[in-house]
Amino acid sequence: MSSRRIGRGLVALLAGAAAVLGVSLGANPAPASAAGVNAVVCYNTSQAGPYAGIADQAAGIWNAYTNNVDMAKCGSNLMIYYTYGGGSYAVRYSLGNGYVVIDVYQAQQYAPLRIMTHEIGHILGLPDNYNGQCYLLMSGGSAGTGCTNPYPYTTEAQQVDRNFGGFGAAGAQVFRDSWPTPATIG
Repeated sequence: MSSRRIGRGLVALLAGAAAVLGVSLGANPAPASAAGVNAVVCYNTSQAGPYAGIADQAAGIWNAYTNNVDMAKCGSNLMIYYTYGGGSYAVRYSLGNGYVVIDVYQAQQYAPLRIMTHEIGHILGLPDNYNGQCYLLMSGGSAGTGCTNPYPYTTEAQQVDRNFGGFGAAGAQVFRDSWPTPATIG
């Protein structure tokens, strides 16, 4: 049997398995789902202004700390925006789908990478944890302006893996109170 024939057979087998599992093998990954395989959350920074690079860093952090989700700049499951005033927040329509808004004034007080990684954590299914502990990413602004930790704690990363492994965090939710109101700037 030729290697070319074996290669085509293997491709057909993989494509069939991917179809059964609901995984796309094309150039445009499927939207995030809880299929028990690496889900792809396609994010878009076209409206992120000065926070586009920070969103890329935050996506890289989530990719490094989790196993069941891959964040890629490939579409608009997750839109990143910025604004002047109103606070930073996330709106999750469903697991891996929604948008994040970064408040410029708030990002002048708090570490912008921590804000971005925290807000993306909501899109990945994590709730706020207002305990003031800097080592917990989802403690948000309750850890104070001196906290710059942008990394999820082990249990937070594990929860994201469970979420994308098919065990929860579906449905719409708005996360607006992670960060205290910024002081007036200017």
